Amino acid sequence: MKLRRLVLPLLSLAGMAVAATTVISANTHKPPAPLVSEPARSGFARRVAGAGIVESASENVSVGAPVSALVREVRAQRGERVAAGAPLFALDDRALKAQRGSREAALRAARSELARLEALPRPEDLPPARARVDGAFATLEHARSELGMVEALIDARAVSHETVLQRRNAVREAEAAHAVAKAELERLEAGAWEADLEIARASIDRAQAAVAELDTEIELRTVRAPIAGTVLQLDVRPGEYVEAGSRRYLVLGDLAWLHVRADVDENDAWRVKPGAKARAFVRGNGELSTDLEFVRIDPYVLPKRSLTGDTLERVDTRVLQVVFRFPTDALPVYVGQQMDVYIEVSEAAGAKAGR
Repeated sequence: MKLRRLVLPLLSLAGMAVAATTVISANTHKPPAPLVSEPARSGFARRVAGAGIVESASENVSVGAPVSALVREVRAQRGERVAAGAPLFALDDRALKAQRGSREAALRAARSELARLEALPRPEDLPPARARVDGAFATLEHARSELGMVEALIDARAVSHETVLQRRNAVREAEAAHAVAKAELERLEAGAWEADLEIARASIDRAQAAVAELDTEIELRTVRAPIAGTVLQLDVRPGEYVEAGSRRYLVLGDLAWLHVRADVDENDAWRVKPGAKARAFVRGNGELSTDLEFVRIDPYVLPKRSLTGDTLERVDTRVLQVVFRFPTDALPVYVGQQMDVYIEVSEAAGAKAGR
């Protein structure tokens, strides 16, 4: 009984001690956690802040596939500096190269046909034609002689009227045969007809165009660099099937300078002037910063697309994009990285804002 009477008071005292300890610890002042990095300090008395995206001086050039095909070879490498026109990757062109032989054969045939027409008449064709003319003339002379003997008879009754008509018709037939043989010889001696030559030349042009068209199709199977720059991103491998216009397979950019595209809220857009000074800070390390050189203002306010991840960030705002640049070796940053950008605002702009 005595033990039971002591348990309840002891439990009460223990509970009071725990409660007192909890209250005391909650009211104890704790020092704030140290900052991971010092916040950025722009140094401008009047400023406009915005989130900036690092991009290449040429802007980021997305390279796709001109046609849908299998990837035969990838020649570019990530981070490689390439010249304008340098091959980046090649698509399968075996079927096209197989067609080239037949088209070249058609071109050779067209050229041979033109050469044949221009070489007319063939030397071996003329002697037989001349012989046919001579033979037709001999036949004509014989027919005329036969007719002359009949017509020279003193007594017309010596031959029938039908015989005279037959020999006259024989003369006419011989004259026609001689005229045909003579015309055929003249046609051979004149060579090819000009219209036939024009048709042959047009056939050559058509065959050449077909070969050139195929060569262009083959050339399109090698995707080349549109500008001189650095390969920033590569997302294609040999053996893959790529589709034209579906997505980008490679990103190029000129890294001679780095650009920062800063998003300025439309409510502050009027405060930004061309040629304004600016400073960019690397996120996560406020000690890494550099002065920026003004490049341009894109004269179009558009919906904000580059988000910082801040929980208080508005996503329905519109922004004016201001582009600055800085030397590539000024900061250890990469294309696509976000930076904090502070743009200096003049006193005049601030005074107008106050009124």
